[in-house]
Amino acid sequence: MRRLAVYLRQYRKESVLAPLFKLLEVVFDLLVPVVVARMIDVGVAGNNRGVIGSCFAILIGMAAVGLACSITAQFFAAKASIGFASNLRQALFDHIQSLSFTELDTLGSDTLITRITDDVNQVQNGLNLGLRLLLRSPFIVVGSMVMAFAINVKSALVFAVVVPILFVIVFGIMLVSIPLFKKVQAALDRVTGLTRENLTGVRVIRAFCREEKAVDEFEEKNKELTRLNEFVGRISALLNPLTYVIINVAAVFLIARSGAQVNVGAMQQGQTVAMYNYMLQIIVELIKLASLIITLNKSVACAERIADILDVKTSMTFPAAPAKETGSDEAVAFDHVSFTYAGAGAESLSDISFTVKKGQTVGIIGGTGAGKSTLVSLIPRFYDAGKGSVRLDGADVRSYSAEQLRKKVGIVQQRAQLFKGSIRENLRWGDETAEDAALWQALETAQAKGVVEDKPGALDFQLEQNGRNLSGGQKQRLTIARALVKKPEILILDDSASALDFATDAALRKALKGLGGKTTTFLVSQRISGIRQADVILVLGNGTLEGKGTHDELMQSCPLYQEIYYSQFPEQRRVTAAEGVM
Repeated sequence: MRRLAVYLRQYRKESVLAPLFKLLEVVFDLLVPVVVARMIDVGVAGNNRGVIGSCFAILIGMAAVGLACSITAQFFAAKASIGFASNLRQALFDHIQSLSFTELDTLGSDTLITRITDDVNQVQNGLNLGLRLLLRSPFIVVGSMVMAFAINVKSALVFAVVVPILFVIVFGIMLVSIPLFKKVQAALDRVTGLTRENLTGVRVIRAFCREEKAVDEFEEKNKELTRLNEFVGRISALLNPLTYVIINVAAVFLIARSGAQVNVGAMQQGQTVAMYNYMLQIIVELIKLASLIITLNKSVACAERIADILDVKTSMTFPAAPAKETGSDEAVAFDHVSFTYAGAGAESLSDISFTVKKGQTVGIIGGTGAGKSTLVSLIPRFYDAGKGSVRLDGADVRSYSAEQLRKKVGIVQQRAQLFKGSIRENLRWGDETAEDAALWQALETAQAKGVVEDKPGALDFQLEQNGRNLSGGQKQRLTIARALVKKPEILILDDSASALDFATDAALRKALKGLGGKTTTFLVSQRISGIRQADVILVLGNGTLEGKGTHDELMQSCPLYQEIYYSQFPEQRRVTAAEGVM
């Protein structure tokens, strides 16, 4: 929790005032038994109604002032905890956005979602209760013991024995519980991940009749979470019965000792009642403290999990100053590039070298897992090459600022990702200042103009989350249009036309060809027809560059390309064989 204190700095005043007003409330609570003792010993014993009335008025006044202090403390505690949680959540979100794909792949989205939602809420609740009760309960316990000694030292020795034992029990259970609550939150991560996977893949689950299997798997993970919660709950539940037993045994000794003191005239009856009231106050506060300890245990465990994420440093840094233009005619160049994903046992790309001139169209083809998406991900620097270098416009990609690089490169990834909102809002991700004319131009190039025109409201048509109210092909065309709105110098289409029919795909490629000589286009495709007319075709196989050239050149020199071609056009194999026989 200490590592997160920086996010509470803005609410230092509230963090001081909340416990301060609680301590004022405690002072009035500790004075109540003294007033009651006077009411009994002076008012009741002496049948003095004036003293009884004045003591009653004092009790009412202290209750009113204590209530005002309690409400004020709650206000400041709520303001500080909510503000702290807001700052922490924003800082955590900003930090996650700053992490590279390598860290995001390693951490996983499920645990990040849990930490930015449930964990932050647990820390907020812990801080709220802590500001109000963390000082109140110990102060009441210690204060009750001090007031008891002020009344009668011999009887108060019971407090001196009981209070240290109670603190040992409370803090012992707390030390055991904190690591267990971390395991509970980790199990919650797994349940969250499984829930997310099942909800996003519900169509696939039903298509393969895997509903029962999915339910059983979720039930298993949910039972594991339940078992952990029950286990840590049993340990935490020991707090109340243990403290009750000790307090009640102490109360018996207190009454017996105080009674003896009353008999010899060393104490008055009202003082005995006051001593017992102080013991009751300790009981009440320990009940509160038990609940507080459980909440604080969860908060501390969650705070450490959040701090662990904030401690993760990105492996990718960008220079503050933009790179200078070199005037090179190179658009992209790979120089003996190798790359390995974090935690992977083998390289995904090995010794890749090629150069692409500005304005060229580059086709990339290869089998599944050949490294096509990995290769194009190095161009916008989603990942850094492990060996070798990647150059844009003749300068190392690491020399570009993040803003400069994102402006230069536009990428449409395999999975079309749209966001809830209007089509206009989604397209303007490419350029926030783009006019409608530019949006329609991009839509026309992406073969999505007709799609938008047919929607109610056209550009104002509201998309559901992830574009659920669009077909796969429509989503792909809109994501291509979004990339075109920014007018990038380098456009990367990572198998982003896979859901398009052949006619639409051909029209899209023809439109992209008409963008002009300033745009360098990378087309990643599984279909020969999608990259056949490219100026340069790169053939990947198991992470290595198996061939480079035009379609005709590769048909003469690259066996892997030939194999892919004939698998898609088997009739051409027979024609080629017949020509060889002739």
